Amino acid sequence: AFDFKSVGPAPVILYDTPSTRGVKLYIAPRGMPLQVVIGYGDWVKVRDMNGELAWTEAKGLVARRNVVVSTPGAKVYAEPDDASPVLMTADKGVVLELVDPSAIAWVRVRHRDGILGYMRSNDLWGL
Repeated sequence: AFDFKSVGPAPVILYDTPSTRGVKLYIAPRGMPLQVVIGYGDWVKVRDMNGELAWTEAKGLVARRNVVVSTPGAKVYAEPDDASPVLMTADKGVVLELVDPSAIAWVRVRHRDGILGYMRSNDLWGL
């Protein structure tokens, strides 16, 4: 299984090297999931949703698991079934809290507005 963490309460800067003297690539927003590839001292090399690799300080990441919607117009259902009511539609790039990290085909997620439901795992990145 891959090791995923999420950006903590404050955005983090992603660099091209494990140093604040490196080139700043971009700022990852609060809650964004990142796949941890390797640790190096106080730094971790991470992969983002687009497959890009970068370095960030480990202290800026938290164990809480979030996922990102990877399919435009993905649906959140009331139950893990396509026939159940649709609670919301999520655009590509929306960050959701991962409620049940052990799920396979259907994943239980929570939107920041409190909507709790199920999405197909192939509509998400960060699992």
